[in-house]
Amino acid sequence: MTELPEEIECVRDRKWRREEILKIETAAEVEAMVEDLGFCLALTDSRTNLPSVYVAVCGRRDAHAPRNVQKDYEMSLAWTLKDEVMQRGKIYYSKLCKGRAMFVAPRLVPFFNAIWGVRKNQEKSALSDDANRILKVLRKEWEMGTSDLRAESRIESRQKLTKALDELQRAMKVVPQECLYHPTFTYIWTLAEARFPKETAKKVVRQDAVKEIARSFLQMGEMTARGEFAKAVGLTRVEAGKANHALVKEGFAERLSVGVYKVKR
Repeated sequence: MTELPEEIECVRDRKWRREEILKIETAAEVEAMVEDLGFCLALTDSRTNLPSVYVAVCGRRDAHAPRNVQKDYEMSLAWTLKDEVMQRGKIYYSKLCKGRAMFVAPRLVPFFNAIWGVRKNQEKSALSDDANRILKVLRKEWEMGTSDLRAESRIESRQKLTKALDELQRAMKVVPQECLYHPTFTYIWTLAEARFPKETAKKVVRQDAVKEIARSFLQMGEMTARGEFAKAVGLTRVEAGKANHALVKEGFAERLSVGVYKVKR
């Protein structure tokens, strides 16, 4: 991947809150960051090429997750903020593209859904039997804790339940809406369409959806290195390249070299 100029890294320091003076400490600040950027990761460190809540809590460019995360103040705060933002329900939170926990601004939910979502008439063929069982239960009960969901859907193992829930999150069908720690640790699950009904109902052409996510990615990073956008969100380089070309055509971006684009000023 092309190395980015230091001036671009400095822009990202500001936008991604990788500076001490800009580091976040509250759920409202997380929500403001996500609204500003469009989307970001939750608890990943600086070894990924996307902004994250954990890095923003640290407020530094080289933030690395410690081995013992339970005793680390910054990771504990990032985890607590993640739970609070999830419960507030203003920002979409789930395991999405590449199976990573992400926050997405509501305005971008229709575009993510157009790419990774599964339509209702495709659920039987596109989703596993376990995933369809979970969907059936949640459409009847609307919300349910993990252990109760496993019992009601008659899935014999926790591993199979987790796999099915991850599948449903990637398909933008199910989201965690609350995390409880007492009397035991559990997530409360609900339907994505219940939390974000307007956004998940909006129909968008895939080509337009990829372009708008590319626009958001370019805005958040000011410049995209070769293959960076495709790698970040799990698209093919061909599809990512077409989206960036479309942004150049409309005058939003400029092409500096093969696969390298920058916001046009």
